[in-house]
Order: sequence, then structure tokens, then C-alpha cells
Amino acid sequence: MRLHPTGKFENFAAQYAHIEARPLAAAMGVEVSGVDLTRLSDGQFEEIRHALYRHKMVFLRNQRLTHAQQEAFSLRFGPFAVDAYTQGVPGHADVHPLIKEADDRSEMVFGEGWHTDSPFMPEPPSITILRSVQIPAFGGDTIWANSALAYTMLSDTYKRLVNELRVHFSLGEVLKSVHRAVEVSDSPIGRLAATREATQLSEDLQRKIKGNIHPMVRTHPVTGEKALYVDMAYAVGIDGMTPEESAPILQFLGEHIVQHAFTCRLRWEPDMVAFWDNRLCVHQAFNDYQGSRREMYRTTVVGEKPR
Repeated sequence: MRLHPTGKFENFAAQYAHIEARPLAAAMGVEVSGVDLTRLSDGQFEEIRHALYRHKMVFLRNQRLTHAQQEAFSLRFGPFAVDAYTQGVPGHADVHPLIKEADDRSEMVFGEGWHTDSPFMPEPPSITILRSVQIPAFGGDTIWANSALAYTMLSDTYKRLVNELRVHFSLGEVLKSVHRAVEVSDSPIGRLAATREATQLSEDLQRKIKGNIHPMVRTHPVTGEKALYVDMAYAVGIDGMTPEESAPILQFLGEHIVQHAFTCRLRWEPDMVAFWDNRLCVHQAFNDYQGSRREMYRTTVVGEKPR
């Protein structure tokens, strides 16, 4: 650990009238209680949204939602984003199953590796909402890192450097890892693994490999907060730099963002709902529950072109 957020950001909850909020860690994350997401008042929702922007990740326990109810909650944040990987469940095109079966022996799990969701898209999703149904007895946690706090903790000199840079994001390196480590199956990552047998990749997949270029430091469109927009999965270069020039910057920032002091970690339970702002944090899942089944459902909210 090189840095600690003390003096730069304290993850205290605001005083709310309609919800209860309890911080998860010093750097980010908050548990919200006292509400039922299926019967959410406007006042409760506005305070939940405020908590999301302040704490970057929000989770609630004991929320037994149907697919339709998850859709309805997601739509309060905005329209659905186009999902880069998955297909929705029957009758609910925007509710995407993330299921790993007990007999799946793949060495890589969907969501593994530090990343922000789909930054290779021209308008990456803003908010991701994840609902748990079946959870292993242990393992299967998710961990987040506060990329706004990471930006704050940079020196003024380094901030001036990164403020002018633009990152090239691509699916290419992740696709190579999937081809090496994942079994073919009827799951998002399993279907992606099946493309290793293709003689020619689809136009859609080729567009994702080509990717997009976005600012390395982005400004949140609602709060104005600045955050590093770079990750260790999809960031493959810096616009205008050679690979040799960009590699040490990307490596430093990738490691800087995910320092333990900038993170929070969630131990999932059945009937949890967690959601986070991809513009303000990165996250990763763990493949540490071989032989157990994990069933989750994801919705994503449309985002804007990073600025």
C-alpha cells in the first residue's frame, strides 16, 4: 500500500430522510436499508441516487426482485444500455443472466480482472445493477476501487499529464484470454470462447476489438467529479503514443487505482442488489468457487460519450 485516503475523502454517509445508509469501507461503498425496491417512493429513489454518486457503489439486502421488477428499478436511472456481451432472458431482453454452473471448470470467470464495464463502446454504460439469486457457500465476492479517489491522490504534476491524455480501449486482449482459459458453454463468456473456432469474427466483434478512444480523466456529468478512466483489462494504449511509451503509464495507473486503501469488497448473499457507477470506479469478480453454482442477473443503464 502506497497511499491512504485519510484527509482526501471520508466515506461518511449523508443525513437522509427516507433511507438508512451505512458505509461499507473507508474509501467507498454503502449499504442502504429501510426500503423495498419494489415499492420505492420518489424521495427514497432520489436519496439512493445521491448515495450512489457519493459512495460509487450501493448495495441492499433482502430484495427479492423478479426480472420485471429489476427492469423497473433500472429504468428509474435511465434507458437500458446495449449489452456488449450477453443476451437477455426470455421475455426480458435487458435482464442478462450471469450464471456459472457447478461443473464449469473454466480458469476464467465473467467479470474477472479489474475493469470498468465495456469502455470499448462509443458510449459505455453508466450504471450497472446486479441481483443475486444463488451464491456459493464461500467465494464469488466482488471488489470495487474508487477511481475518483485515485485521481485525487495523484500529484498535481501527474494530474497535468493525464488530463491531456486519451486511452484506447479494446476487447482484443480480453478475447485472447477468454480463448485460452474458458470452456465453451451456453453462458456469456462461454459463447465468447466459442469464437476461437471461427474462421472470421463477426462485424460486431471486430468493432469491439477496434474499440474506442476516451479521455483518461473524465468528468461526471451530474456531479462534476473527476475520475481516472483507465483499467487493467481493456486499456491497450494511449492515443498518440507508441506502445513502449504508453505501457508504463497504463501500468502505473492500473496499479494505482486498485490499491487496497481505495477499495471495498462485497460478500454476496441471496437476494442482494448492488449497483455502481462505472464512471467513478472499477471492479472485478473472482473465480474462487469451483464446484459451486452462482446465479446473478444484470441490467445496465445507458451512458454518454466520456468527456
